[in-house]
Amino acid sequence: MSHLSRLYQTDYSEWARRNAELLRAGDFASLDIAHLLEELDDMGKSEQRELENRLTILLAHLLKWEYQYRHLSERWREFKGDSWRATIVEQRDRLAKRLRKTPGLKAVLAATIEEAYADAIDLASKESRLPRETFPTTCPYDEAQILDDDYYPDPRES
Repeated sequence: MSHLSRLYQTDYSEWARRNAELLRAGDFASLDIAHLLEELDDMGKSEQRELENRLTILLAHLLKWEYQYRHLSERWREFKGDSWRATIVEQRDRLAKRLRKTPGLKAVLAATIEEAYADAIDLASKESRLPRETFPTTCPYDEAQILDDDYYPDPRES
């Protein structure tokens, strides 16, 4: 085991600093390639997990916006959905920033929406106490609607 490999196990920050120095110096033969590859793989997975988590929350709140409102009792009809709106705004903002900072995520956006949607149904069902069957089996929103700051589904149309 090389010194850098041992350093990876004991002092991650120093390991990263040393590898950065070696890269800047062009000393590729001295790099801890195995751990660098592992870290790069993990970074990509982490970015995709964050994208999926944010989409899950956003989609769940869009579903609640569209489907739960109709089931609120008469005394709640004045409900404006401010907390749902705040969450939708926040998640859209964070998604937009993530997609700007990591443009490669746009290539997996459609597939990630599909993956996140099943979890969004679960979350919306648990939070609203509406049966899962209340919600469409496939995502009713396209990418543009999901990311559009001005789009809110009409609860009367569903």
